Amino acid sequence: MLVSMKEMLEDARKNHYALPAFDVSNYDMMKAVLEACEEERSPALLMALGVDLQGRDMNLLASMIRSASDHFNIPVCLHLDHATDFTMIAKAIDAGFSSVMYDGSVLDFASNAKNTAQVVKLAHAHGITVEAELGHVGNGSVGSISETGTDTDPGESLTVPEEVAKFVEITDVDALAVAIGTAHGVYQKTPELRIDRLDEITAVCQRPLVLHGGSGTPDEQMQEAIRHGITKINIYSDVVAAMNKGLKEKLNAMDNPATWPFLVFADAREEMKEVVRNKLRIFGSADRL
Repeated sequence: MLVSMKEMLEDARKNHYALPAFDVSNYDMMKAVLEACEEERSPALLMALGVDLQGRDMNLLASMIRSASDHFNIPVCLHLDHATDFTMIAKAIDAGFSSVMYDGSVLDFASNAKNTAQVVKLAHAHGITVEAELGHVGNGSVGSISETGTDTDPGESLTVPEEVAKFVEITDVDALAVAIGTAHGVYQKTPELRIDRLDEITAVCQRPLVLHGGSGTPDEQMQEAIRHGITKINIYSDVVAAMNKGLKEKLNAMDNPATWPFLVFADAREEMKEVVRNKLRIFGSADRL
């Protein structure tokens, strides 16, 4: 049975650790995350992105993860990641997701707050946790090199502390993703997190805070962010890179193309589990059960 993300994050906030949240696209990614979390005695926070939820895939993926949660002795949450429209959120609720994210970060403050409040009203009526984003974590916008050869500046998209308390009051959102210098995807150079900005946010916000773009961010920076209030960190690129690396090496070494898929994916699963295990230990969520 799936559980609420709210309870997971409140415990993380109270005990000063963070939960790594892993986007999973298929059975092998799901299995790697759940096995590593159970072995490390950590809650498991699994997420799904819209690209993997088209048509019947929404119900197929949700059914698979709901069923799998009954066979592991750890709390499991299934979170809809980066939804931008009400239709997908409503479908996720119907499919059995236990948490959703509405991403209105590219909108103006008023529109983002209004839409988030509507999602919260719908989700809370079903006992479902809601995450929103204030400020904007872009795709590779941090530490990337523009066509002119100069570094792009993420400063204009950082979360504004003065808006945080107002946003939470309007929306009653359960968790808030903040922009403090990370980006989605693969970095071109090492990001520098704005811990000073995070301190300004934590001073005015009593809700769990989320960091997107955790893949590729140096461990010491993420640990510093956790010490200053981050309770959930999203991970995707690191896990999918490990999977593809394992598959590539196995396939290139194979002579028989009709080899059992279980054997083909074996190394990829171990590669993914090592990434997951590392995040659980670095973020402090291991040995919490």
